[in-house]
Amino acid sequence: MPSVILICGKICAGKTTYARALQAQRAAVLLSVDEIMLTALGPYAGERHDEIAAAVRRYLFAKSLEVLRAGADVLLDWGFWTKAGRAEASAFYKGHGVPFQWHYLSVSDEAWQARVLARNRAVAAGETAAYPVDDGLAAKLQAAFEAPAKEEMDVWIESDR
Repeated sequence: MPSVILICGKICAGKTTYARALQAQRAAVLLSVDEIMLTALGPYAGERHDEIAAAVRRYLFAKSLEVLRAGADVLLDWGFWTKAGRAEASAFYKGHGVPFQWHYLSVSDEAWQARVLARNRAVAAGETAAYPVDDGLAAKLQAAFEAPAKEEMDVWIESDR
C-alpha cells in the first residue's frame, strides 16, 4: 500500500534536498507548499502569505489522497514547524487509514545560519527559486519553530553536513 513521508525541519535544514533524494529512490510524488507558492506568487506573497499557504496545504492534503489512490507514495516537504501542525497531519492520515512516517532533519544553529547565508546568496544570484531569509523572517521562523521530541519522529537525521 502506498504511504506518506512527512518531512519536518526548519527552513534551510536540507528538507528539499532530502525529499528529492527520497523521490528518486521511491518513485514518489513530492508535494511542496513552497513550490506552489513560489511558482504562483514569487518569493514575496506579502501579508497574505500565511493565509494562502494554509489554503495550499489544505489542497495538497486532498491531492495527496488522490496520488495515494493512484498507487504512488507521497512526500510532503512542508516543514511542519509546530506540534499542532504535526498532530493535524497525523490525524488526517490516520483518519484516512493511510500509513505514514515522520522524518526530521535536525540542524545546528551554526549550520543553519551558514545555510541561510548560502541560500540568500543563491537567491540574489538567481541560481535558485527559494525564499530569501532576511533577519525579520529568520526571527519569525525561529520563534515559530517547535522542535519535535525524538519519540515524535520515525526517522531522525542530523543534517549538519
